[in-house]
Amino acid sequence: MTDLLKDLWYFAATSRELKRGEMLRREILGEPVVLGRDREGRAFALRDICPHRAVPLSAGRIVDTNGAQSVECPYHGWRFGVADGVCRQIPSLVEGQAYEANRIKVRHYPTHEANGIVLAFVAADARALHEPPPPPVFELGDFRTPKFVIHRIFAATMDNAVVGLMDPAHVPYVHDQWWWRPPSAGKKLKQKRFVPRERGWAIERHAPSSNSLPYRILFGRQVTTEISFMLPGFRWEVVEGEKARLFTLTCLTPENENSTRITQVTYWKNAPLLDALKPILTPAGRKFLDQDGDMVDLQNEGLRYSPSMLWIDDIDVQAKWYLKLKREWTKSREEGREFVNPIEATVLKWMS
Repeated sequence: MTDLLKDLWYFAATSRELKRGEMLRREILGEPVVLGRDREGRAFALRDICPHRAVPLSAGRIVDTNGAQSVECPYHGWRFGVADGVCRQIPSLVEGQAYEANRIKVRHYPTHEANGIVLAFVAADARALHEPPPPPVFELGDFRTPKFVIHRIFAATMDNAVVGLMDPAHVPYVHDQWWWRPPSAGKKLKQKRFVPRERGWAIERHAPSSNSLPYRILFGRQVTTEISFMLPGFRWEVVEGEKARLFTLTCLTPENENSTRITQVTYWKNAPLLDALKPILTPAGRKFLDQDGDMVDLQNEGLRYSPSMLWIDDIDVQAKWYLKLKREWTKSREEGREFVNPIEATVLKWMS
């Protein structure tokens, strides 16, 4: 797990997934994590292993312990505060048994909830007590609740999942539906200006490709789009017309070394046609993600025999940037200094 980045915020769940007084289990960076929402409505994340007999805490329940919300292990009733992971109670102890429960703790992951999603901060030092840095800002503005969410687990490393989703040249081959990019549309020269952004880069705001039929239908002629990427694995696209605004956020969360959860969260406003098309857009988005996942499965067949890949300019420059960013992040942590973005503004060209 040494190749997975730490001291960063990761997507954990959507707000809708976390019901008040309930919990669910996820794997994040090779660790079991119990995500939940206490009875007062606050989201929390703890390591999903009771230190006593290793039973998953997610199989227990949320209870009140002396005025504090806590998770009760289903095996022996040990209770851990949802706000800090500190053990609040060991029911089996009797008078005279001098064992201080509050010296026991399960790992607590700071959480941040906004715009209908929950992020968890994964520190390099599991015992770190300092406050985490501010969570990433995705320019979501006043979007409150996603219109729809789709997800799929890719049987891929975090690196291969990120590189695959950023690839600009696969669209006419992998996503060739008649209503998006039919083969008859042919390939055209793409020329985009890329600029550095916080822990990543962006394709500067531009007019969508002339063959992007859905954009023209849904937003009219005066439409612009901007696509951004940020470590550890967030990609978002903003499409705006005179009145309507569409925002799609793709979050990549490594479950372990060979499995990555992909979650796409889509918002829009002032777009009644999109509201009407929602029953169609949801399965269409799922189809897109499934096509990418199917290609990852095919790629895995080749990687079994040839673990290396040949990358060329300009279509693979973003993949190279991603690895540069990872190396710089790791180095900056090791040297105890500020991260310095190694990306420089440039124009990339490709046929797609």
